Amino acid sequence: MNNLKNQARSFDLAGYLKSHQDRINKHLAALLSCGPEPSRVCAAMCHSLMAPGKRLRPVLCMAAAEAAGGSADKAVLQAGCAIEMIHTYSLIHDDLPAMDDDQLRRGRPTCHVAFDEATAILAGDALLTLAFEILAGCAKLDPEKAAGILESIDVISKAAGYCGMIEGQMQDMAGEGQGLALADLKQMHELKTGALIRASIETGGLLAGADEAGKQALTTYAGHIGLAFQVTDDILNVCGNPGRMGKASGTDTARAKSTYPSLMGIDAARDYAADLISKALQAIEIFGNKAAPLTALAAYIVERDK
Repeated sequence: MNNLKNQARSFDLAGYLKSHQDRINKHLAALLSCGPEPSRVCAAMCHSLMAPGKRLRPVLCMAAAEAAGGSADKAVLQAGCAIEMIHTYSLIHDDLPAMDDDQLRRGRPTCHVAFDEATAILAGDALLTLAFEILAGCAKLDPEKAAGILESIDVISKAAGYCGMIEGQMQDMAGEGQGLALADLKQMHELKTGALIRASIETGGLLAGADEAGKQALTTYAGHIGLAFQVTDDILNVCGNPGRMGKASGTDTARAKSTYPSLMGIDAARDYAADLISKALQAIEIFGNKAAPLTALAAYIVERDK
């Protein structure tokens, strides 16, 4: 464990993120090429997809592939980009007036504010559909990965669907003003936030040909960091700088949402996130030095300011 923590401190995460984020952004732009005169829906898709973001899910997909002994090759990159499209579609719909009615996302007006509600709904629908077209196309990039790609499509569709992210969003909306118990809050966030993060990491392992022990290690790691990510998001919603985050703060309190800070207090929530990260690092010890990116990313998840 101490060795992994030393890896996180010595690893050049800033350089790693920049390199991978640059690849991701270039590939996303190529995958969603709308031309010089894009249609309204394509312009709306680009508005949200190409807004400055962490690209955490595709980066985690690539880091998981590297930890499992593979590489962040073009098929892994493309799968990660497809997951980013699914994530972006979920943000577009989450921001709609019928849901969270947010005005700002990634430092830009939300899609329905910049365009209109109908266009935002269609842009989200289109990104979700395009994501699975792109996932299916991964097999053409590397036919030897066809079985892993098929399995990853199963993993991603379940994570994004009515038993995963969609159910989590439904529980989030239903829970406003209800004063959820901590166990219910955890279940909700394992679905709403954790499911797609877990799918990102599991996809990286699948495309790298991870063995069963490796797959289990990645799944355990993913479960812990997915929850830690949401705990940190809840803390930032209370304490974060809107200018840094690119979105408003204090919105959870305004909507009477149950959060980790509201149920546990800020300090206890921070301790809980740190404990989740410690458990995540224990899970990936089997990868040795190849786990350095995942280790540094776990630390980043709880130390970030946006």
